[in-house]
Amino acid sequence: MILPIYTYGQPVLRKETEEITASYPNLQEIIKDMWDTLDRSHGVGLAAPQVGLPIRLAIINLDCISEEEPQYAGYKRTFINPYIEEFDESETETMEEGCLSLPGLSEKVTRPTRIRISYLDENFQEHDEWVDGYLARVMQHEFDHLDGIIYTDHLKGLRRQLMTPKLKQLAKGLFRADYKVKPLKR
Repeated sequence: MILPIYTYGQPVLRKETEEITASYPNLQEIIKDMWDTLDRSHGVGLAAPQVGLPIRLAIINLDCISEEEPQYAGYKRTFINPYIEEFDESETETMEEGCLSLPGLSEKVTRPTRIRISYLDENFQEHDEWVDGYLARVMQHEFDHLDGIIYTDHLKGLRRQLMTPKLKQLAKGLFRADYKVKPLKR
């Protein structure tokens, strides 16, 4: 089932999420619905708060960019209770980011190019690994959602000030999206 994506201004996007266990109600159905929603919205990642659930769950699909980035062919993963354990700050990269919860907006964000993560997969198998490149960026973006952080929180100074009126428009529901959304009701 396609779920509505919660847009900027929805309180769930600012909440720190709760860890879940294998007994979380309807977990497999939620994961399937998140995949359906991500496919429909043409994004590369989706975190549970973006569909209204304050739980530590995210999915990432980089297979959709595998024509340009062949190393991501077949990369579709579910992350349960993921955490960034370590940032390798020795190299950073500034790149344009957008977000399904902020339709129509994008901004350049600087992030480390390499991180160490821990998580459980959909079978609740533990993983602890270093990742780099574009995958590390997407993970940082999605895992930020699990801590109530939106990519615009990383902006500084004038860039942040210029984004403020656009965010206010989003919070008022003044935007267009070609996927199902749940804007803040005012």
